[in-house]
Amino acid sequence: MMETTATLPPAGGTETPASRLVAGPANQPSVRAGRRPLLVLCVCAAVALVLAFGLYGLDYYVLDQAHRPFSPKHGLLRPSGQVGIRLGILGFVAFCLVYLYPLRKQWRWLGRKGKTRNWLDYHVLLGLTGPLIISFHSSFKFHGLAGIAYWVMAALVISGIVGRYFYAQVPRTLEAAEVSLRELKTISDNFQQELLQSGVITSTETLKIFHLPSPEQVDRMSLFLALGQMIKLDLVRPIQSWRLGRMLQATHVDPVELKKVVKIARQQAAISKKILFLSRARRVFHLWHVVHRPFSYTFAILVIIHVTIALLLGFF
Repeated sequence: MMETTATLPPAGGTETPASRLVAGPANQPSVRAGRRPLLVLCVCAAVALVLAFGLYGLDYYVLDQAHRPFSPKHGLLRPSGQVGIRLGILGFVAFCLVYLYPLRKQWRWLGRKGKTRNWLDYHVLLGLTGPLIISFHSSFKFHGLAGIAYWVMAALVISGIVGRYFYAQVPRTLEAAEVSLRELKTISDNFQQELLQSGVITSTETLKIFHLPSPEQVDRMSLFLALGQMIKLDLVRPIQSWRLGRMLQATHVDPVELKKVVKIARQQAAISKKILFLSRARRVFHLWHVVHRPFSYTFAILVIIHVTIALLLGFF
């Protein structure tokens, strides 16, 4: 997920793109209040559905192909069974909804509905839940054209997860507009000011603790090395934050203030990392589209063929 960032209110109360950057302790509740309950409900429903079918059909799914016809659940859970066929329909509907996200960029009337980030949340949720539903529909047996479609789908999902990570590396406003480097530096300066006002730790000390490379070091990195460094920094940041908290405990800082300072320091490190790797992240994100789109189009064509054949053979 995207690191949360905060900004100080701009002078005079004038809203700027930087002040509308998504998430931050000050504005996060108002940003997410409208979408969190429904999103959480959808996530819980998806998890419950997957767990229900997984637990109910476990004894059937572990059987090999030769013994499945003798299972009392075969008539229900096989791909053309009463439950299996409905799972196929549900998975097909889920993927149709997944494609609404890219389509809204082409259809103006759809693009005006809701915020891009809200659409992206549901796009990711459906993109993760759909393949699981299709796996149950196929009863975890992948062969023929449907098998090819399944593995293309798997590649599409992996590509989507990777793309979601790189999407998060380029900070955006609530309207999904990319934040400029100048605006990012303004946000970073605000964090520095907050750390300075705390009197507990400085911004320079924070960056040393989180072991960020210098701009010169980043410029000398190859693209793949830079990607590896980005991922490494994101993975170790929670551990470094914990170590910072333990270190500051020795200064006998008030626990509430300590927690606040550690949070600001973590956000300062996160936004500084994004500034360092911004140009690389933008380049990779654009290259990612070149890879992701062929998987997406290929999968759509294979699904249409699969559904057409199923209709012609009378499975529906």
